[in-house]
Amino acid sequence: MKISIVIPAYNEESSIADTIRAALAQDYPDFEVIIVNNASSDKTAEVAARFPVRVVTEEKKGILFARERGRLEAKGELVANLDADCLPAPHWLSTGAKYFTDPEVAAVTGPYDYYDGTRVFRKVSFASQRGIYRLVNNLMDLLDRGGILIGGNNMIRASVLEAAGGYNTKIKFYGEDTDTARRVSEHGRIVFSKDFVMRTSARRFKTEGTVKITSYYLYHFLKAGVLPAIGFDKGTQVENEL
Repeated sequence: MKISIVIPAYNEESSIADTIRAALAQDYPDFEVIIVNNASSDKTAEVAARFPVRVVTEEKKGILFARERGRLEAKGELVANLDADCLPAPHWLSTGAKYFTDPEVAAVTGPYDYYDGTRVFRKVSFASQRGIYRLVNNLMDLLDRGGILIGGNNMIRASVLEAAGGYNTKIKFYGEDTDTARRVSEHGRIVFSKDFVMRTSARRFKTEGTVKITSYYLYHFLKAGVLPAIGFDKGTQVENEL
């Protein structure tokens, strides 16, 4: 299956080159890389254009506008999502693609490895994702109540994304991956694989604080994922109050 790697980028001229190099180094035989320049005011588009990738522009600022533009541009049967500070290993696509031999699998995701975080933060975060996140995803799957998707580390069938209505552009940022997971899970299983690892930056935790960011993620996971799953269907109306 052909895979489309979609990378939204807003003012990422300092990091986008490394991410593109890692994306292009995949050992998978059939893929494309799409950079969505999301209303950047720096040289993100110019830097990206130096590489053999497709660069498209989305003037509506917001991660979901960028993801949706990338989805519409994608030609692959699978859509693989990266953030502009991610550094996928060469076997990333190959690791994810193998799960789609099962027709019941709609998406695969896995843990972040915050490579530039402190030693303690990196180990605790990685261990909790591989353990707790996977357990929660399996439980939600068992109960037919959604699942977990890591926003910058997932692969989804293009047909499933289309059937699910694409990405929810009403959401600004927090809760976007949970909302997507809930709607995708209606069309098949979400696999949380401990081996589908993504190296990414801990810069948001450093600038905004670990406690603050963690509380935001938890709040929006409950609001966009758990509450709609048990009957309080407000996941499509998330407006990031926090």
